[in-house]
Amino acid sequence: MKYCKKCLQPDTRPGTQFNLDGICPACDYYFNVHIKADFDERFKILEEQLKIYKNNGSHFDCIIGVSGGKDSTRQAIWVRDKLGLNPLLVCLSYPPEQITRRGTENISNLINLGFDTVITSLKPVTWKSSVKNGFLKYLNWAKSCEQALFSSVPQIAIKYGIKLILWGENPALQLGDLNTAGKTGYDGSNLRQMNTIKGGNVEWMIDDGFKKSDIFPYRYPSMEEFNKAGIQILYLGWFWKDWSIINNGTFSSSYGLELREDSFENTGDLWGCFSLDEDWVTLNQMIKYYKFGFGRVNDYCNEGIRHGLITREEGIKLIEKYEGQISQKYIIDFCEYIDITLSEFWDNVKKVLNKDLFVLKPNGEIKRKFKVGLGL
Repeated sequence: MKYCKKCLQPDTRPGTQFNLDGICPACDYYFNVHIKADFDERFKILEEQLKIYKNNGSHFDCIIGVSGGKDSTRQAIWVRDKLGLNPLLVCLSYPPEQITRRGTENISNLINLGFDTVITSLKPVTWKSSVKNGFLKYLNWAKSCEQALFSSVPQIAIKYGIKLILWGENPALQLGDLNTAGKTGYDGSNLRQMNTIKGGNVEWMIDDGFKKSDIFPYRYPSMEEFNKAGIQILYLGWFWKDWSIINNGTFSSSYGLELREDSFENTGDLWGCFSLDEDWVTLNQMIKYYKFGFGRVNDYCNEGIRHGLITREEGIKLIEKYEGQISQKYIIDFCEYIDITLSEFWDNVKKVLNKDLFVLKPNGEIKRKFKVGLGL
């Protein structure tokens, strides 16, 4: 395990590859391209792209997937008020047991800001079964849910005849998931290769016993379907000089976004604006930490370091203190939802513990072998 020499990205992130100087893809892009880019020129490129799709056979110029959170709120307002487009917002809602009151308030706030919005929800029985199956078999309760969330946008785009999908960050440039890299910094054609989508394949759900008729909403449309419908995805983050977690959160808060109020120790949410529509994401971030040695605190700190908000040394202290932390309440709520005991939860987590990075002590305590910032 090695860390990026500029930020605190470990080389254990799926899909990443450091350069010969030991720099992660996100830092390589940010320091060598982003801060030197001509964003006036980039905006002209965006305007040229939009001419192709604006009023292209649909009442709506584009479609944006939203949760009502920091990124989707800022995007929706910018697209409408800065670009002059008429967007259709699409929200795939979590079931009642999972969605937070904060989440319902935030999506309501976004709608009240004046947008046409399609809200969909999936069959609760299939959703709950897939959550339980994802956790017990893959130690990723969101494996199927994330496919459904990502798939809902292009599925609605095809049904409404909307040819342009506007997405936020480019995972290749801003997170280091090189599998999603397109022909240009704003080309989202390979979003389907993101680690959470896996090309849109849902055969694994059929293999796990789910009926084909129940999993259509979880299927990301094929490349052939994209081409037939003439759909293009553009990463808006590439056109914004100040795209970031904290900037998006600050902007959206001024438009009514409600932030998370729970403590850092309970959530690892340093700025209180991550995945506000539900809280079980905290479990996945903890499990990701035990699998790969990084979680949400790492992502916060990496961006903070690149933007000069914190030093690398300050980031190390934050990660050492808060990464992998979670409130017992969230674990209990999750266990009750999928009907397992706390002991079953931890037994399954320990099965996927990365023994190269962590040691499991006889008393059940998990301790890291690596030194944050240095690695192994």
